[in-house]
Amino acid sequence: MAELHVLRVFVDERGRWGNPLGVFLDGASIPPHRRQRIAARLGFSETVFVEDREAGRIRIFTPAVELPFAGHPSVGTAWLLAREGRPVPSLLTPAGEVGVRHEGGTTHVSARPEWVPQFEYRRLESPAAVEALAPLPPEGANTYAWAWEEEGAGRVRARSFVPQEGIAEDEATGSAALGLCARLDRPIAIRQGRGSILRCTPLPGGRAEVGGETRLDEVRNEDL
Repeated sequence: MAELHVLRVFVDERGRWGNPLGVFLDGASIPPHRRQRIAARLGFSETVFVEDREAGRIRIFTPAVELPFAGHPSVGTAWLLAREGRPVPSLLTPAGEVGVRHEGGTTHVSARPEWVPQFEYRRLESPAAVEALAPLPPEGANTYAWAWEEEGAGRVRARSFVPQEGIAEDEATGSAALGLCARLDRPIAIRQGRGSILRCTPLPGGRAEVGGETRLDEVRNEDL
């Protein structure tokens, strides 16, 4: 048995929506060769295994593959460590060191856009066109479809399809949002999926930041 925290990351201002995330804070106790199977059985778009709480060392798995970096798992894990009284200034992922910042009720992480999984960024003519899209077939390319809701205010409507990582549609994709922010080179607020909210800012030195609010849904013992 292992204790699993189930979060929703990038909820809106009323605590709705957000991308579900499973976090094993004692992930080091789970053998590496079993983690992919566990992530597939849980079925979250990502599951995090914390290998070292003090150092912030984590590993991230989708139902199909391990990711060197991902946005909503990094934001959610940083938020949870702070909630548990173990805040860290950064997370250590296979891709590299991810900066962590807390401000009010939000948690932000910063990373390099080249760590983001490969996406086709598809700009559409309107939010309605984004909402009308059907999920991609399993053999399709990872696609982040977006349109301006209000360009002057930096407000974006988006949906994310990640078939190459075993995710038909992702409710809130922090890494892809970070990549879009770097491409646009301006602060943006993204409404993704059913209504999740992601806020992104380009940073000096070629990095970018993505952040938002997180909620804890449950803590349960998981039979491994």
